[in-house]
Parts: sequence; structure tokens; C-alpha cells
Amino acid sequence: MHTDFIGFSLIKMYSRSVIKALLIVLIALFSSYQSVAQDAAKGKELFSTLCQQCHSVTDEKVIGPGLKGIKGRRDEAWIIKWVKNPQAVISSGDAYATALYAKFQPLVMQSFPDLSDDDIKNIIAHVEASAAPAPAAAAGPAGAPAVAAPASDSPSGLFTAVLVALLIVMVLVLVVLLTLVTILSKAVGPTGEDGGQTKSFSDRLKTSLSAAASNNIVRSIVLWLFVFVVAKQTFDGLYSVGVSQGYAPKQPIAFSHKLHAGQYQVNCNYCHTSVYKGKIATIPSANICMNCHGEIKRESPEIQKIYKAIETDTPIEWVRVHNLPDLAYFNHAQHTNVGQVQCQTCHGEIEKMEVVEQRSSLTMGWCIDCHRKTEVATKDNAYYDKLVALHKKGSKEPLRVANIGGLECSKCHY
Repeated sequence: MHTDFIGFSLIKMYSRSVIKALLIVLIALFSSYQSVAQDAAKGKELFSTLCQQCHSVTDEKVIGPGLKGIKGRRDEAWIIKWVKNPQAVISSGDAYATALYAKFQPLVMQSFPDLSDDDIKNIIAHVEASAAPAPAAAAGPAGAPAVAAPASDSPSGLFTAVLVALLIVMVLVLVVLLTLVTILSKAVGPTGEDGGQTKSFSDRLKTSLSAAASNNIVRSIVLWLFVFVVAKQTFDGLYSVGVSQGYAPKQPIAFSHKLHAGQYQVNCNYCHTSVYKGKIATIPSANICMNCHGEIKRESPEIQKIYKAIETDTPIEWVRVHNLPDLAYFNHAQHTNVGQVQCQTCHGEIEKMEVVEQRSSLTMGWCIDCHRKTEVATKDNAYYDKLVALHKKGSKEPLRVANIGGLECSKCHY
């Protein structure tokens, strides 16, 4: 009996140690994952605001080079120095920087001295996360191009997958523990007169499962995992209320921005006639389409839909993709004309989209963050001369939108 007691004590001690270690690993992985996901999300907002006009997260060149695999080309310390002051890195004689300048001259990347090291690391994290394999494209109707699954800032799907994987690992470890308990029980357990076990395997298994179910540590693991899942799903649901990021509705006519704005480089202003001078960008009328398609590809089934709309005097019922709540005021001209904000800053790389989707979250926090970091386009604008001079007296920082009332509630809310 003394040997039995020692054996089962060792089994119990070992089981508790393994379960505690597993719990610690689960919590550490959860915390690490949350940290990485948050860093990548912050980096995406910074990238959309500051970098997207000139760089893509793929290999594709925009104005500057594509950033895919940037950590494989340069170490993090070099990237931070480059982002903060590229001209200084070039002047230092750095071979890579010199070659980069020779390739893209006379263009030199804008300096971002106000970005912290963590901000730049977050941008790198977003680029690295975006380099992961994209989900498979969803097949469209016959003859229509496949539609890629919409990108999203929310890590909910990945979190769920990681959590499920961890749960599977935990179950496997528990199975191994139960097997170990069974083997050790057989080795140290009481035997009958014939030397065999006095209990059947099923009875011993039931006993082991009951012991595991009554173990406080196992119960704690299950409870905390349940709390993590419920809390995560609850907060994701609350934060996603009213947010349509990734929304890519099917339009009545399959219009390709990738073909028109990308391949043929049709200016946004040609179709969205008020984008530089009005509150809204406006939806193009069928007559604008006919400026080209009165002669080009008239036989196309999609173009025939435009002809039918004109003949029957029926408006084309385009589905709105970007829609702010009525309580928010937004003026396109104020941003695109006065602020010189590029379309891609808010809408993403629209010239590469086969089907238009809402790339940015367009939440209040996203707008405010942009106002805090975006410098006012004051060059050659005498309207700001006195304001810039006044600002320089009290601050060495550049004049940003936040300094001219960009954070006042009444700016965006009636």
C-alpha cells in the first residue's frame, strides 16, 4: 500500500505540474498573440495614413518600392533610421540607401522624425502580417472575375483559429496524461490473486476521467478559456457595431476600378466630378459612361445594361460602399483639395480593386488619429502664413490638423 500511495502521489504531482505549465503557456501565448495583433492593427492605421500613397505591402511598386519582405532586406534599426531621416542615411554613404536613391531619384522619401520607434515597428508588423498568404478567392458568377476575400483589421478569425489549435493541444496533452496515469496505475495498482488488475480498463479510465474532472486546476483552465472566448467575441462584436470594413457589395454593373483607374489611369475626377470641389464625390451618371462606351465595347453585356438604363430612363442603382452616419459631417473638397489628401489614404489602393470594398474602418478613432498625425499642407498657401508663424513661436513641431481645430467636436458633429 505504501508503494501504491507513493506511485499515485507522483502521478498526481506530475499531472498538476504539467497542467500548470500548460496553463502558463496558454496565457503567455494569448498575451503574445494579443500584443502582436494590436501592434499590427496600430501599424495598419499608420501605414494607411502615412505610407500608403507611396508604398504597397506587396512587391508591387507604387511611387516607391513595395515593402513585402522588408525585414529580410534590412534590419529593424536601419529601417527606423531610414524612416526618420532617409536623407541622412543616404548622406552617410550607406550602400543600400545610395543604390535606392539612384534607382528612384530625384525622388527622396519624406522624413518622419515624429514617429516613435514603436510606431515604425508597428508599421513593420503590419507589413509582415500582410505578407501572409491571402484567403482563397471566392468564385463569382460565370464569366465574372473571382472576388478576393475582404481584408480586415480585426484579428478575431485568427484569434479563434489559434485558440482552437491551443485547445486541441490541451486535449492531446490531457490524453497523454490519462494514458500515463493508466500505465502507472497498472504498474503500481493492486493486483488480484492471478497477478492481473482488479479493475477493468474502462473502470480505470472512468476513474481517471472523474479525477481529471474534479481537479481544480483542470476546471480553472476550462473556465478561463471559456471566459477568454466569450470576452473576446463580446468585445469584437461591440467594436464592430456600425463598422463596415471589408464590405464589398455586388454592383448592378460589374465596373472594374482596376481596369479603368489602374490600367487606363482614368482620373477619379473624370467620373466622380465633385471630388475636388464638393461635399460628396458624386456617383457618375450613365452619360459619363457613354463618353467612352458610345463607341468602345458596345457589345459587352455589362455595357448593354447602361444602354438599357438610358433607353428606359431608369437610374442605375449603384450600391453605396462607404457610408458615414448622419451625425458625422465630412467634406471631400476640404480633404482632397485644401488638405491635398490622396484618395488612397481613405479608400485604399482603389486602382487595384476589381470589386470596390471599404478598406478603412472610418471610425471616429481612425479619423481623430489621422488628424493628430497629418501635417497641414501650408506650402504656397498664404491663408496659413500667419497661423504657421504663430504656431512656430510656441512649438517646434510641424503644424498639424489637430492644431487648427481638427479635434473639436463641432468640426465633424452638428
